[in-house]
Amino acid sequence: MNDSLARKILLIITLGMLVFISAQGKKDTAFTLNSEFAKQIRKYPFIKKVNPTPQTALKEEHNIVYATLSGRDVHLDAFIHPEKKLLPAVILIHGGGWKSGSKELQKPLAQQIALSGYQTFTLEYRLSAEAPYPAGINDIRAAIDYIKKNSASFNVVPKKIALLGCSSGGQMASLIGTKYPKEINAVIDIDGLLAFHHPDSEEGKSAADWLGGTYEVVPKIWEDASALTHVSENTPPFLFISSRFKRFTAGKAEMTEKLTQYGIYSEDRKIENSPHTFWLFEPWFDTTLRYINNFLYLNFKK
Repeated sequence: MNDSLARKILLIITLGMLVFISAQGKKDTAFTLNSEFAKQIRKYPFIKKVNPTPQTALKEEHNIVYATLSGRDVHLDAFIHPEKKLLPAVILIHGGGWKSGSKELQKPLAQQIALSGYQTFTLEYRLSAEAPYPAGINDIRAAIDYIKKNSASFNVVPKKIALLGCSSGGQMASLIGTKYPKEINAVIDIDGLLAFHHPDSEEGKSAADWLGGTYEVVPKIWEDASALTHVSENTPPFLFISSRFKRFTAGKAEMTEKLTQYGIYSEDRKIENSPHTFWLFEPWFDTTLRYINNFLYLNFKK
């Protein structure tokens, strides 16, 4: 190897490391299971954290690179049945206000859904401080494409893929389901809003940071990022699981009405007397899981 080529390779490696370090430095780690537990136990002293469990029934593969974006790898975790049987897939998207959170938050739910007879996946995607809208949406779509292209390796039925998201992840799942309906076959929105600019919505800085400005500055982007804008006859079936806080599901009533007009199946389930992040804790985790499994059975297995 000559000196010139060696210098070029060293430069490429150095630039790649700088991009990675920069991305990590921007990462907001405020939203974790422990931080949310500390916040919610003050009002709900009876709650219990739902942690991942050691699994022998599933093959777990962690930090699989599904794409290289803006000079760095993005990863997913897979929870796969070891027997060679094709199963529907459920892809889980974490919440955190588009700026925080991690795929590890979805691991307990991914494990339990998988044990009910599905191949499940949890995703990393670029957060708002690293790359604004629509980067995160494009990341998730790249992961869907990766799973489909590797469906034989993952033992997935490529025409039976559900997208599940929690909070901001629910917003993202719903948007992909309405804007790109041919890419997935069902959506589970857990307390994620359907319309950013809406009387029930209280979105402010977090949404503006992700969408590149306030509604007054970039109204078309706020509309484009809203699932309600894109509902059509091609929209897949929807399950809404909601807390009592209307702000997190702004636009749901109008969306449900549109789905009904198009003859699209939907369910609306409520988790009463709970915090917004009910899916992370007992006594609500099991109820949430039951709603999910019933919906998936009806749409993929019945």
